[in-house]
Amino acid sequence: MADSKGKQTKVPTQQFIDIAEIHDDTVIMKDNTLVGVLLVSSINFALKSEEEQNAIVQGYISFINSINFSVQIVVQSRKLNINNYIDSLKVKEREQTNELLKIQIGEYRQYVKELVDLGDIMSKRFYIVVPYNPQEGTKKQGVIAKTLNSFKIVKIVSLKKEKFQKYSQELDRRLGVVQNGLSSMMVNSQKLDTQSLIELYYNSYNPEVSEKQKMEEVAKLRVE
Repeated sequence: MADSKGKQTKVPTQQFIDIAEIHDDTVIMKDNTLVGVLLVSSINFALKSEEEQNAIVQGYISFINSINFSVQIVVQSRKLNINNYIDSLKVKEREQTNELLKIQIGEYRQYVKELVDLGDIMSKRFYIVVPYNPQEGTKKQGVIAKTLNSFKIVKIVSLKKEKFQKYSQELDRRLGVVQNGLSSMMVNSQKLDTQSLIELYYNSYNPEVSEKQKMEEVAKLRVE
């Protein structure tokens, strides 16, 4: 974007992202929606017995019928990152006093690295995104009203903590309904905390950068 003098004006990245804040294990969107994210385990349906498969299907039907709000199921694929594992093997290789074992660890480390590089092995993670908007159930708002309300959540969080807590309780109730439904299908789930949420969105918006530059812990981040 350029001004009247032809100079380039920098536009903040946040302007193009729908997220207003992330804290208290909650994502707060600019349209007043509070979002919780569940990390969900996977099951190998094909390896289950017929009886187990029928139980899973019935559990899924019950799960769908038990929710009266929208959810989003997200499958995220990423190239398998084994850097930490490779680093741990390097440490063991240096510490090994037996020369033969040291050579074997080194060869194994190189084999695993080449296998992942050549095979382009992908890891998959499964998430269920659960939203709650305080404006749900009200009449449809006009464009101007929606625009004004899109910034209210920041005020609610910073000035009216009790309202944020109230909305968070409703979000937690929804998350509980989803987790109970998943349990009926023998699927485990865990709510992402603030650190995990920030890492999830950081990796999603910066897939290439995140492979080379890992995020620091939230407590160590400095915001100017």
